[in-house]
Amino acid sequence: MKWFNHFWQQALARRGSVLLHVTLHVIGFGAIAAAVCAASRFVEQQFNTYLGLDVAPYEIAGGLLGLLLVLRTNAGYDRWWEGRKLWGGIVNQSRNLVITALSYGPADPAWRQQFVRWASAFSAASRASLRGQRNDPQIAALVGPEAAAQIAAADHAPSFVALQLGAFLQDAAEKHGMDGFAFLQADRERALLIDHLGACERILKSPLPLVYSIEIRRFVMLFLVTLPFALLHKVADIWLIPIITMLVAYPLTALDQMGIELQNPFATDNLSHLPLDDITATIERNLAGILAVASQTTVTADRSIAVES
Repeated sequence: MKWFNHFWQQALARRGSVLLHVTLHVIGFGAIAAAVCAASRFVEQQFNTYLGLDVAPYEIAGGLLGLLLVLRTNAGYDRWWEGRKLWGGIVNQSRNLVITALSYGPADPAWRQQFVRWASAFSAASRASLRGQRNDPQIAALVGPEAAAQIAAADHAPSFVALQLGAFLQDAAEKHGMDGFAFLQADRERALLIDHLGACERILKSPLPLVYSIEIRRFVMLFLVTLPFALLHKVADIWLIPIITMLVAYPLTALDQMGIELQNPFATDNLSHLPLDDITATIERNLAGILAVASQTTVTADRSIAVES
């Protein structure tokens, strides 16, 4: 019964659905169909002339139009899925960076804590940058109000954070004797964070071509506006035509809207946007956990050395 209830919950759900976005369009096409039916009835009564078109071309055109919409939806989903993979990479690189820095970097608790906080701030700054936000409370909680103000004032906040992480690594190498190979490995992980973010920015700043959207929507409009003419004299009750038109209009306009919503997987205004808040919270929690384990391991190692001595 659980799967049964789950099906109906999603089938009737309003949140996350494009229904509210396309309702007016569907009603509009239904109104046009009603106007066509009324005009057909008037012409038949006044001029004894029958309006109508052959339904056969619409069967072919409908299949081709559906294929175009599916291809567009798939293109939008590819962008969404690529964005999710890139953020998965940011999660992994953040962990790798902190693990490398804590494993081979200085044992100074203050340095470690600050490094982990700034590493967590990178994902928060990246999320804010992709959403066009400047002041992020999570960043201020991690690095303090003064540093958060500097990040907000930077032209590219994630790069500013990455620069500070580089300064921490350089300080570890020059003042705390961090191994050169470990330094290069940690710096490589830091550079990969910027690479992942750059790929996300490519998705953000390169939407699907506008001409593609315009032409598909034009085809949808022409198909649905002329569809009632093909249904005239094919339906027992002429006033069922507006209902049939709306039933056809809903999936077509919904597929069109889905393609639009999936173009930008980072904006909170879009349906089914990537859960960047949850992802950044996971990164912060994971990095804090790595710091706690590393600190405990260091304490245990120091006690073992003291006992042996």
